[in-house]
Amino acid sequence: MLLRVFDDKISLGKAAAIQATAAIRSAIAERGQARVVAASAASQFEFLEALTASPGIQWKEVELFHLDEYIGLPMTHPASFCKFLQERLIGKTGIVHSHLLDGSRDPKEVIRSVGEAISSAPIDIAFLGIGENGHIAFNDPPADFEIEEPYITVALDHACRMQQVGEGWFKDLDAVPTHAISMSVRQVLKAREILAVVPDARKASAIKLCFDGPISPMAPSSILRNHSNATVYLDRQSSALLSPATLSALTASA
Repeated sequence: MLLRVFDDKISLGKAAAIQATAAIRSAIAERGQARVVAASAASQFEFLEALTASPGIQWKEVELFHLDEYIGLPMTHPASFCKFLQERLIGKTGIVHSHLLDGSRDPKEVIRSVGEAISSAPIDIAFLGIGENGHIAFNDPPADFEIEEPYITVALDHACRMQQVGEGWFKDLDAVPTHAISMSVRQVLKAREILAVVPDARKASAIKLCFDGPISPMAPSSILRNHSNATVYLDRQSSALLSPATLSALTASA
């Protein structure tokens, strides 16, 4: 695993988009398509803006998978991750092959159908965020590192739900759903390449916990250290609490 640190979220997003573009183009050149997982969060704004503006991607050859979604939330809700992907990725690129997690449908049926689709072939690259509580997807601590199913239902912890309020997706805690469909940790790790985009000071404590401390279900994103081709993009604020030893060992500064 590699950490890359940038001065701000704009330069971070542009650099991450360059790596993502190369991975997508390479997969299409080698296999005729690219299978991609995308995260839906405020941390992804600058990255997705840069990625969707990147030249030379045959977006009609991209098959898109959804990382997570709230249970009980219609796709038209402002906080819906389906809506996020439609507006910030699918609509801008013309992607025609997508497997969105419809939170208004029966979760078991959604998990079955999308799980079958994602299991049919390897994922080329997964775009992730890391939550303020260290989660990847909606695998809040203590995350299940062992479950093999590609998608699972999860209960959202208090810190995760408060993050959604803090980012402005919901007016208060009572409005935030308590459960979600999430890609499992093991499914995330099956991607050939992982690219995590994690700017902002509010992520600094989680970054320190996940990359300075032990690999542990209590720091879910720490498991990325076991992936042979994972890159975590940080800015000066999100990396501020990391120890000099960690920065020296894992970081290629930009």
